[in-house]
Amino acid sequence: MEVFGYGALKSGEKLKLVKFNRESARENEIEFELSHCGICHSDLHFAHNDWGMTEYPCVPGHELSGKVTNVGDKVSKFKVGDRIGVGCIIDSCGECDMCKKDLENYCKGPRGATMTYGGTMGESEINTYGGYSTHFVVKEDFAITIPDKLESEYVGPILCAGITVYSPMKNWELQKGQTLGVAGIGGLGHMAIKIGKALGAEVVALTRSEDKKDKILEMGADKVIITKNDEEMEKAAQSIDLMINTIPVAHDISPYIPLMKHDGNIVIVGNLEKIPEFESGPLVFNRISIAGSLIGGIKETQEVIDLCAKHDIRPEIKKVKANEINDVFSELKEGSSSNYRHVIEIDSLKEEGKNKDAEEIKAPLRYAE
Repeated sequence: MEVFGYGALKSGEKLKLVKFNRESARENEIEFELSHCGICHSDLHFAHNDWGMTEYPCVPGHELSGKVTNVGDKVSKFKVGDRIGVGCIIDSCGECDMCKKDLENYCKGPRGATMTYGGTMGESEINTYGGYSTHFVVKEDFAITIPDKLESEYVGPILCAGITVYSPMKNWELQKGQTLGVAGIGGLGHMAIKIGKALGAEVVALTRSEDKKDKILEMGADKVIITKNDEEMEKAAQSIDLMINTIPVAHDISPYIPLMKHDGNIVIVGNLEKIPEFESGPLVFNRISIAGSLIGGIKETQEVIDLCAKHDIRPEIKKVKANEINDVFSELKEGSSSNYRHVIEIDSLKEEGKNKDAEEIKAPLRYAE
């Protein structure tokens, strides 16, 4: 099928209107027409090859929602007309210990997990194109059912930001009545607040921005600590059971360690760069752990979508047109965006494809037979 999208053709270039062909659905696959796709900060990094792993052309987007248009002969969970979501992963080996534990995001197969765009976690010839496009094809087992009460424009950010913060809450067994700390209140952090409250935790938000305080309290946080205020930080000593650190850049983690209770856990989900040196003594004397967590598996992703629908959780979003993608990227790069998650209205991409010339690019290789 002919598909329109927005993609980067080489490092340093802005995204542009492109067209390409996607293979039709195989026997265990689903074709769907997108209605929305969220914009993640990692889309910017991939498009610009900031992590040195981008395969071009690069068509980003791993926060997809849409409606099924065709299904393969062996598909049993979805039918034409169903609403569907796709998050960060579209395939895995299915055989390793991680896959058998429903943690496809940590697949230890020869190529690792196949990502919605950018190919596989390990080396391979595969280059997948993501959700900045009009149509998509996915294996049935990697598709997410969208509950009726959850509007399509809100789905995408839950499939990325939502699962990224929910998975560590589940793994480290956040309990009702425990205190959850959330460091960094942006796209990930604001979802951590909402999901933490739904799970019954007392939620403490940590931010440098005094002017965000009222808005953060409106999101449901029980308390806001301004990390630049030494007195507030001292008063919060040894008060947090689990901390989700969503800050996306290298930063000093030392100020957060004294906030943790004995046996507390700090889980890093946003910083893929480095952690500056810090004193390890407080970790040893209080048995505090620092860990990392990467998105989540398909089963967990369905759980968090259902949880958000049940508790009427909606991410904070701003809908944008396809021709505004580069402007959003500029805002994200400058750190000046005041909106938590941008969501592309794919109808605008369809319209642009009808009325403007698109550069034709090679077809994606989504995964092996």
